[in-house]
Amino acid sequence: MPHDHAIHDHDHARDALTHEHVFLGRDHDANARRTLAVVGLTSLMMVGEIVAGYLTGSMALLADGVHMATHAGALGVAAAAYAFARRHARNPRFTFGTGKVGDLAGFSSALLLGVVAVAIAIESLARLLEPQAVAFGSAILVAVLGLAVNLISALLLGHGHHHGHHPHDHGHHRDHSHDHGPHHHEDEQAHGPLGRQGDNNLRAAYLHVLADALTSVLAIVALIAGRTLGWVWLDPAMGIVGAIVIARWSWSLVRDSALVLLDATDPALEEEVREQVEGAGDARITDLHLWRVGPDAHAAIVSVTGPVDVEAVHARLRPVHELAHVTVEVR
Repeated sequence: MPHDHAIHDHDHARDALTHEHVFLGRDHDANARRTLAVVGLTSLMMVGEIVAGYLTGSMALLADGVHMATHAGALGVAAAAYAFARRHARNPRFTFGTGKVGDLAGFSSALLLGVVAVAIAIESLARLLEPQAVAFGSAILVAVLGLAVNLISALLLGHGHHHGHHPHDHGHHRDHSHDHGPHHHEDEQAHGPLGRQGDNNLRAAYLHVLADALTSVLAIVALIAGRTLGWVWLDPAMGIVGAIVIARWSWSLVRDSALVLLDATDPALEEEVREQVEGAGDARITDLHLWRVGPDAHAAIVSVTGPVDVEAVHARLRPVHELAHVTVEVR
């Protein structure tokens, strides 16, 4: 019995020192539901356009249905990423959780968005050089229907705002220790492109919807001008404009999600950490690693030298609300 009691005490002490590494965004589940709803809406529109295209013989309807399929696929990737991240959130194989799965999905979707932009640009240039006859009536109908679906989708995804968390500290009284728990984040736009607390997976889905809406708006303007003024050239010209805008969105998302995937540090956040730790003049940071582990959370490894202890360093870093997992080493 004494031996069993000792084992129990050991297990209890071990459990007291362990904690979960769940760094999903606070709105993770809500954003997942919104994305699934948009996937369903887009897929319904896609099937309807393809069926109507076959039944009526309209190439405009058929082509837009195929175009919608690419966006449905990208949105499906976003929905799958939310499901994977939630399912494996507590899987110990992922040492810092699955909070960056959305960034991986966002990066993939951004690449697909770039491919769409290139395809639109190539097709538009070809039609600009060799104008083709356009069935203005059915094409305008398709563009209006597509715009309506995309506006509804944008409204659904546009409500995915980020909210902070309050801290739950797990202090460890050792020279090597870490503080774990999501912290409240006051400023969603702090620290530039990398430091923005945001869900790149939701952002990717939103950009796909916006890209489709933009092409629909430009198409409507061009088709009306072509039908009333005979400006057939305006349709491919608008296509090129849309391709340039979509390419810029794609690059922005590729850049931001790639920085997260590569564990790039945020210079402004790094400066804030240094000011908090070294401000009193009795400590100096000798090694510092900062990286994002989820839409609302950063992790940090801080090596400090000076007449301070671990708990003092943790206390100085608690006001840095972006930090959700902090490991401190005092030499």
